[in-house]
Amino acid sequence: MPPVLTVRFYATRNGTEPVRDWLKELPAEARKAIGEDIKTVQFGWPLGMPLVRKMEAGLWEVRSTIPEGIARVLFTTVGATMVLLHGFVKKSARTPAADLKLAQQRKREVHDE
Repeated sequence: MPPVLTVRFYATRNGTEPVRDWLKELPAEARKAIGEDIKTVQFGWPLGMPLVRKMEAGLWEVRSTIPEGIARVLFTTVGATMVLLHGFVKKSARTPAADLKLAQQRKREVHDE
């Protein structure tokens, strides 16, 4: 069965891919866990809690448990493409405002393309 969504990384104007770069900094075990969760979303979309939480219209988070804590990958969809906007390891119960704001800004850029 083919995936419901294809996945691509958000790219900045200068061509960097912040989520890809963030993932590369994580230990292999954490990367594998996050990758498996993204793959689950890719093949099972649309999904809800506990794996995916809607943040606002057009913005969701993939919720991964990794040895370092709780990882979040914020994404939007464009047609049948899941665009990974921002990733971070959560330190508190709430999503930090700066992380959410950054994802919202990138979401706007993606949808304005």
